[in-house]
Amino acid sequence: MGFAIAEKFAEAGARVILISGPVSLFPRHKNIELISVKTASEMFTRCLNIFDKTDGAILSAAVADYRPKDPVSYKMKSKAPDMVLTLEPNPDIAFELGKIKKSSQFLAGFALETNDEMKNALEKRQKKNFDFIVLNSLNDKGSGFNSNTNKITIIGKDNKAKEYKLKSKEEVASDILDYLNDHFYK
Repeated sequence: MGFAIAEKFAEAGARVILISGPVSLFPRHKNIELISVKTASEMFTRCLNIFDKTDGAILSAAVADYRPKDPVSYKMKSKAPDMVLTLEPNPDIAFELGKIKKSSQFLAGFALETNDEMKNALEKRQKKNFDFIVLNSLNDKGSGFNSNTNKITIIGKDNKAKEYKLKSKEEVASDILDYLNDHFYK
């Protein structure tokens, strides 16, 4: 979804900085600068370093909430009968960007939910200081991961929700661009 958004914004004339974890995708448009990262901490640092130089950000996918406390760089043999994995929280990129967002910037994010979708999305939009949030549900066939389609609802600061039908991710990216233009760049 992030690559589709980056492509649509670049096609519309935006200079896009796309920060991405490991994927097999590559941006096609010349207006997209790809910054590849491997860890949530690396993504956090990159996002904080460039955010104040942007008009805003759309955070289309969250990194994992937790990471192994003591990662290893080798293959662990499966000889031990029991293994305990201790986790520690990753930095909350969206929350930290929401704290430093200027009034001249926009910040939007996604909420992938499986239950209490609207309630959880509204809480997340407010907690992260998003100007709007894009809600999608794993309960909707064709939405979420491993699909070229998505079905979204965009919820603005006024808590008004606009539902969209199931569409290709490219069409969803166009809907997000249109929403941003209608609400921030009139």
